[in-house]
Amino acid sequence: MRSKLLVVALAAGLGFTSLVSAAPAQKTKTSRAEQTSAATNAEIEALKAQLAAMQSKLNDLEQRADAQSEINVSTGQAIEKVQATGSNDKALAKLEKLVNNTSVGGKMYFDFSNISQKNSDTGKTNASGTGADVKRFYLSVTHKFDDVWAANLTTDFNYASAIGQTSLFVKKAYVEGSFDPAFKLRIGSADMPWIPFVENVYGYRYVENTITDRLHYANSADWGLHAMGDLGGKTVNYAVSVVNGNGYKNPGRSKGVDVEARVGFVPFQNAIIAIGGYNGHRGKDLQSSSAINTASRADLLVSYADKNYRFGAEYFTAKNWNNVTTISTDKADGYSVWGSVAVADGVSLFARYDSAKLSKTLDPKAKDTYYNAGVQFDITKGFQLAAVYKHEKGEKSVNTPIPPHVQNVKTDEVGIFGQVAF
Repeated sequence: MRSKLLVVALAAGLGFTSLVSAAPAQKTKTSRAEQTSAATNAEIEALKAQLAAMQSKLNDLEQRADAQSEINVSTGQAIEKVQATGSNDKALAKLEKLVNNTSVGGKMYFDFSNISQKNSDTGKTNASGTGADVKRFYLSVTHKFDDVWAANLTTDFNYASAIGQTSLFVKKAYVEGSFDPAFKLRIGSADMPWIPFVENVYGYRYVENTITDRLHYANSADWGLHAMGDLGGKTVNYAVSVVNGNGYKNPGRSKGVDVEARVGFVPFQNAIIAIGGYNGHRGKDLQSSSAINTASRADLLVSYADKNYRFGAEYFTAKNWNNVTTISTDKADGYSVWGSVAVADGVSLFARYDSAKLSKTLDPKAKDTYYNAGVQFDITKGFQLAAVYKHEKGEKSVNTPIPPHVQNVKTDEVGIFGQVAF
């Protein structure tokens, strides 16, 4: 529009100039007027040609301006697209970082077996029969914030058809600081120094838990502060926990804290010697009811394990473990020996024997005897199955209950046991 107005203005200006130039010619002779008229007509035609050329150039400029406008719009859209893509890239980068720094794992212990359990006073118990158990199902999520700090949440599901129990609870929930191979700190509910360590050495937790766990003379996890590390190029390891004492199922507090510790030594490759201990009131020293006795436990482990052979022995002695709130005092001790050998690729034979005296003061005849034997098959990585026979016999001589596992009960079990880990 502006280019057209410019052409009109120029034409008007040129026309006016032509009229002014032609005005004096009227006073001359006719022939000269005719010559002037002819000259004027030629000038007008020349002006028209110039105007046409200018119009063409203006039209070309207008088209270029429109084209530039379209380019500007396209460029703006492209910039917006790039900016949007950049935002998506940032979101994808954050998601990638989250995925790379977070790991998910799980472990399940299960079996399908036949149980025959007899009480010497009342006969067969309701635990007898054939069925499936998912004794444990752990699901864990670990997130690493940086090279030092991380967090872990591990849930525990267990179902036992023998007692009709199903439950889901938190086993581990902690923040971890890895400051040095010699010092790692966990705050929250985390592994205790003894049971998980022995389980790793034993290697057949899915068949049966270790003796202090099976007889309830230790906790596998508890709420508190946990320090651990390796010294001397992994020839010495240690772990110390300052905890509430109730175990991971009960985060309640008491007047004081309990302490469990372990020190391990590697005398030569594949061998381990470890000692440990526990001292405290097991979360029973409350404001409303004070503890009378202090519970204590001492532990010893000797083991050798390589890809073909695994042998080990565990011993414990405990004082007032189940008598923190009673006037009477008591002692208990026990040992466990085990071994396994690889007989073919992915096939191993294993056996274990436990013996424990659970009330050496109050009922010296109270004892628990346990053994198992079986063959394990490595189905694939993280998946093992085993055909197992188990036997346990608890005995006591007095009417007063001596917990746990002292009930004059004999249990035989045969079946398929398995674990899945990922």
